[in-house]
Amino acid sequence: MELRVARWVWVFWLCGLGLRAAESIPDRPEKLAFPPLVYSPPHADDYRVPLKSGPVAYLVPDHELPLVNLTILIRTGAYLEPADKTGLADFTGYLLTRGGIGEKKADELEERLAFLAASLTSAIGDDQGTVNLNLLAKDLDEGLGLLRQALTAPRFQADKLELYREQTLQSLRQRNDDSAAIEARESEALAYGTNAWISRNETEASVKSITVADLHAFHQKWFQPSNFVVAASGDFDRASLISKLETVFSSWPFSGEIPPPIPTNFAMAKPGVYVVDKDVNQGRVSLLLPGVRRDNPDFPAVLVMNDILGGGGFTSRIMNRVRSDEGLAYGAGSSFPGGVDYALPFRAGLASKSRTVAYAASLVIEEMHRISDQPVSSEELTTAKRSFIDTFPQTFNTKGKVAGQFARDEFTGRHARDPGFWENWRQRIDSVTPEEVQRVARKYLTPDRAILLVVGKKDEILKGYPDHPVTLGSLVPGGLVELPLRDPLTLTPVDNGTRKVD
Repeated sequence: MELRVARWVWVFWLCGLGLRAAESIPDRPEKLAFPPLVYSPPHADDYRVPLKSGPVAYLVPDHELPLVNLTILIRTGAYLEPADKTGLADFTGYLLTRGGIGEKKADELEERLAFLAASLTSAIGDDQGTVNLNLLAKDLDEGLGLLRQALTAPRFQADKLELYREQTLQSLRQRNDDSAAIEARESEALAYGTNAWISRNETEASVKSITVADLHAFHQKWFQPSNFVVAASGDFDRASLISKLETVFSSWPFSGEIPPPIPTNFAMAKPGVYVVDKDVNQGRVSLLLPGVRRDNPDFPAVLVMNDILGGGGFTSRIMNRVRSDEGLAYGAGSSFPGGVDYALPFRAGLASKSRTVAYAASLVIEEMHRISDQPVSSEELTTAKRSFIDTFPQTFNTKGKVAGQFARDEFTGRHARDPGFWENWRQRIDSVTPEEVQRVARKYLTPDRAILLVVGKKDEILKGYPDHPVTLGSLVPGGLVELPLRDPLTLTPVDNGTRKVD
């Protein structure tokens, strides 16, 4: 009897606890309260090692798993390739680790990597090359030997070159099939100028002109230790890995060059509406404006402003106005990235039915005017700032991210110019005020300087939306110009030039 009573007392006590706990739970998510997040980012100098052989390395041990990941950033890129050899950098980067190395033919290397359960990959983009090695810690010595051969003695086998050449030509034949690819190609030409290196694209002629000798020459010109920055994370002893890396990069068999500065003599096209006629169900819209570099003092305010305008997904104004309120597009938004060596353009974009393209684009421009003319609300400002501040620890939430981020900072010069960047970044974001948001919006969101690129059914798009009589040509000054569709292999205009649209 006494045991039964004790059990009931225990049950009633637990029920009381549950009721009190339930009463303390807010009835709405926005009423939840959290203690302030206390987080200090790691310091780059704790991991930075200037190697005697040339590179700077960031070494971050992590003994949780018996794996090692090593990435080399290389100062090279498409900006260094001759204009008549467009694609050379890409071919060099792809075939560096896929065309055989040293005494190993391509198939032999692939088989050995598979046996080791390892990967050795490489690529070269616009302004950076990468070589990545991932393997079990017990195989590190052999892996570093393979890495050394890839960096110093790639074979660039002729059969692998021909295979990649044919694959590339096949992709060129298809590049007008997707309106998004047309939009990306034409927006680059409008944002940077048709003669800018960054606007160059591979053609059948340039791809066919690339030889094995070209690959070797490009490789030996830029792949030398002084052009490398290393990021390593995983199960290794720091002192031991330093010694091994010195061996990898010492006694280099050829002398390369330090690359020149990246050319930045870009010229954005004149403001106006540019249309590419393409028979697709939806019209794609890109609105372009001159951008900023990431070291611009306005950049923190620009990021917060853009998050409110169109960068914050479903919390942003453009998404809510175009998708949620009007139902004109599945997705809509904007981006305002900060360039490293040159300013990257502001972009706002969407895809909508042909007849609603002009109206949807007009809503984007209306939101640009509104954020310039009226202060943002405190709720919007808080949401935008917290999205940057509260997610900040994710920048360094793995040892691989720590090594990779600090290596990129070294590569781009941020570590030298602003060594306290990460310690101060959240404060810079948190100090942004409504007045600053409005100031940078007025400064950079200038529709009278905008380029509006539209890819889709021209005739249908120009008809407009009957319920909202907005004409495409009235959205930005400068008139309306049709850009010809370009031959996919030669990129020459199909109809021999641009023309005014009636």
